Amino acid sequence: MNQMNDNRYLSPAEAAKRLGVSVKALRVYEQRGLVKPLRSQADWRAYGPAEIARLHQVLALKNLGLSLAKIAEVLKSPKADLAAVLALQERQLSAESQRVSHALTLVRAARDKLAAGDTLSIEDLTTLTKETTMTNKPTQQEMKEVFDPFVSKHFSQDEITETAKRDFDQEKVGQQWDALIAEAKVLMAKGDPTTPEALDLARRWKAQVELFTRGDAGMSQRVMNVWKDAMADPKAAPKLPLNPEIFAFVGQAQAKLKELGE
Repeated sequence: MNQMNDNRYLSPAEAAKRLGVSVKALRVYEQRGLVKPLRSQADWRAYGPAEIARLHQVLALKNLGLSLAKIAEVLKSPKADLAAVLALQERQLSAESQRVSHALTLVRAARDKLAAGDTLSIEDLTTLTKETTMTNKPTQQEMKEVFDPFVSKHFSQDEITETAKRDFDQEKVGQQWDALIAEAKVLMAKGDPTTPEALDLARRWKAQVELFTRGDAGMSQRVMNVWKDAMADPKAAPKLPLNPEIFAFVGQAQAKLKELGE
């Protein structure tokens, strides 16, 4: 392949450097069947525009929290093209830009206060720290603080106390929800809540909810109301792993399941 000599083709080392990953990672992606580099007559690996586009999809989906096995499943779909992944990235970056904008507002307000000769209160400082430095996933305690006001609105103290006594592996449950939400984001980018993949997600989503509600329809509705209130709150919404669009997509998939008698 003489055309590999031009600047449209990158060696594994060049591709890894430009993408900010390791050569070892590229080899793993190849072994998992996620990308298939071109081969020269001397059997050297090379990455052209199509292969780099594929790697972009892999890395974007990985950044959303999907495992390599799940990424492989997603990329098998004919609808999982670069445009769909870019649409998903746009949503993610838009949400992140809103968080950054909010953080900038807080920092500027704090600077203005100091410039005016005032001091920052403990409340000012704790809010500033949480909202501008906590870029990682919120802890369980932080999420509890976000949800407590909304939970108290829809559940009695006795119900809250009783639920707290249940033997849940919170870390495991959290990981399961993270995986479901990441998968929902990818499927939502494709736009069709009636595909077999979306319906399978809806089944697993329902099963996950029922671990908490134990099949109680009334409790399920109240849990939904808690989420709706949290998503409508301008302070709570940026901290949530879900948004109304994801809820709507999963809801449409679950509605389709009902039509099918499930």
